[in-house]
Amino acid sequence: MNTQLPTTTRAAVVRTPGPEAVVEVVDVPLAAPAEGQVVVRVAAATINPVDVAVVSGFWHSVGAISQPEHTGIGWDVAGTVVAVGAGVTDLAVGDRVAGLHGGVDHPVGTIAEHVTLAASDVARVPDGLALTEAATLPLNTLTAAQLLDLLGEPTPGATLLVTGAAGAVGGHALRLAAARGWAVTGLARPSDRAYVEAAGAAFVDALPEAPAFDAVADTAVLAEAAVAAVVDGGLYAGVIPLAVPAGERGVRTTAVMASADDATLAHALEEAAAGRLDTRVHVTLPLAEADKAVRTVAAGGVRGRVVVLP
Repeated sequence: MNTQLPTTTRAAVVRTPGPEAVVEVVDVPLAAPAEGQVVVRVAAATINPVDVAVVSGFWHSVGAISQPEHTGIGWDVAGTVVAVGAGVTDLAVGDRVAGLHGGVDHPVGTIAEHVTLAASDVARVPDGLALTEAATLPLNTLTAAQLLDLLGEPTPGATLLVTGAAGAVGGHALRLAAARGWAVTGLARPSDRAYVEAAGAAFVDALPEAPAFDAVADTAVLAEAAVAAVVDGGLYAGVIPLAVPAGERGVRTTAVMASADDATLAHALEEAAAGRLDTRVHVTLPLAEADKAVRTVAAGGVRGRVVVLP
């Protein structure tokens, strides 16, 4: 049985994007879930660089957003199911879940008190994994996994360089790539050496002077400089589909656009619950400080996630 839903909820939105934009928290309508949907009472949600780009107006400038009044922010979420739509049989009210609210053209994102998602876009959170920790995983683990999917299965001894190896996506890519059989090297700042090596990867703090790796997972968006580190005929996979660098010397280049995948997310949540994927939290902030949360991520240099708690 569905919980009695309020008719409105609170959500973080941007009305007029741009360099001076301010994220506001406003009342928005909350409807019962349609067929195949669930409503989640948000326990935790995170800010990602894609949200910074929404607030700054980048996605509006390229025609990806057409909201007439305001645009919601937030992709990652963890919380409790409070209502299920018709046809939803594998989730029930009271289930603890995490999910991905993909795309940028939404009036309401996950930085809110409630969010409505397709049931197929969420996975149950295992016992022993806190919802605050679970909220750090969906976008970045799915991006890392799907980035590695683009590179395919490695041949024995194949070498992979992960740029931005101490970042949110890069840190997961290190661990997932090693589990798939890559010989992994992580490129990061000298201060991040211990983190990279703890993930089982070799560490470098500069790109090689000559092509040296069979493939690069470029989470730091080094673009052409990262392509130059790939051997002739190798592979490059980036994280910005709108800015895939040109290939050279037979290097094939591509980029990932993360999408929801409940099976992959469920596996990541299990791995995190078992301690094999990290859930770094930099700071938690209340929903009322959503603007501060966005500015914290925009400032850069954060190790760990900025988590908003409604």
